[in-house]
Amino acid sequence: MQVNHSHILLDACCVLNFCASGNFLGILKSISAEVVVTTVVQEYELKTLQRLKQEENEGAIQFEEAIEQGLLIVVDFESEQEEESYVNYAAILGDDGESATCAIAVHRQWAIATDDKRAIAFIQKEAPYLQILSTPEIIKHWSEAAGLDLSEISNVLNTIRLKGRYLPAKTHPLRSWWEAALK
Repeated sequence: MQVNHSHILLDACCVLNFCASGNFLGILKSISAEVVVTTVVQEYELKTLQRLKQEENEGAIQFEEAIEQGLLIVVDFESEQEEESYVNYAAILGDDGESATCAIAVHRQWAIATDDKRAIAFIQKEAPYLQILSTPEIIKHWSEAAGLDLSEISNVLNTIRLKGRYLPAKTHPLRSWWEAALK
């Protein structure tokens, strides 16, 4: 997986999936760019992760550890233009996390990682020059970099499916890889 930008902004859905996997730190370490979340996503995700059952709080712990270790950088709006785009995007997308992520990605020309169909369609229209990555692409890259065997990959994907409640769309290019690994 080649990241064509200096930074990659993780949307809330990807953060949840990676934390659900139990391998958040390893996944971040495998990415060859600075990995970033917006303050909006950080605040929302931490609350979501902390609300999960006690056994699943490992995700919140790894999320905080990633920030402490510098594997995950938290950024906020730096200009009126970013804030204005955020407000405009929120009116279109209807979600604060995706809107903040898209606004900062567009203005700073950073790659974005999201699984949200509306956000993907919006970015493709608004900023077609930005690279868009997804949970399956990043998980596949990480699993290859970490040298996971098929049973380990299957366990991770099942955990994401159950705890993260995520399954790639039927039209996703890596859906067949995902399904094959689950068997």
